[in-house]
Amino acid sequence: MSSREPGARLLGEGLAGRAAVCTGAAGGIGREVCAHLAAAGARVMAVDRDGSGCAAVIRELPGSGHGWLAADLSDVATAGTLPAVAQQRLGSFDILVHAAAVLRRQPLAEVTEADWDAQVGLNLKATFFLARAAAEHLRRHGRAGRLVLLASQAWWTGGYGGSAVYAASKAGVVSLVRGLAREYGPHGITVNAVAPGSIDTPMLRTGLSQQVLDAIYAATPLGRLGRAGEVAAACVFLASDNASFITGTVLNVSGGWLTY
Repeated sequence: MSSREPGARLLGEGLAGRAAVCTGAAGGIGREVCAHLAAAGARVMAVDRDGSGCAAVIRELPGSGHGWLAADLSDVATAGTLPAVAQQRLGSFDILVHAAAVLRRQPLAEVTEADWDAQVGLNLKATFFLARAAAEHLRRHGRAGRLVLLASQAWWTGGYGGSAVYAASKAGVVSLVRGLAREYGPHGITVNAVAPGSIDTPMLRTGLSQQVLDAIYAATPLGRLGRAGEVAAACVFLASDNASFITGTVLNVSGGWLTY
């Protein structure tokens, strides 16, 4: 469902007036998450290393009270302060959708320690410290909240096309979601993951030949790449009151590639 179509508010029931942070906001999926959240009535703070990209996203959003922040979340100290910054800029903090990630495609034999550290550092380490900071902020303020972390179908399948390290980092995110859900559930805070399959974004297409893309189509029962808006819709569902009794789960958005 496009964020501009009637019915988007039903998908995000209960989001009106809430404050949401979306990381990786200048990317294909993050941009759509921001649009869907705003269409459902939330105030949105777009976060990305690309400040101009964030500003462009915010200019396109319906509603008012939105903001943006240029930030490198691989810096753990920056990740840890993000909920407080959102509280200051948006007036409150209720929802985190964490889509920021890095993928370096390369043969296993060519992976360096720097390649490993860059991907695991942002995709897993920063995710832990950001999610913990978000949950602790909500707990201290006595607020029920929603944390939605982006994993990948690769958490289950392992990496394809030179993405083994990326896949390992996303498997860690799934395990982290389960632990966080148990820890913070008693405080009314839900923690879930969305696992996109092959979504038509620049990240997916970088370094992939048409032959590999054709193989992806063949392996996907729906026979196509997913759209970023379809992932965003799943994120907004998990952030909404419609998912109030769902926590510790992984929502598979892969067009049927994964069936578990």
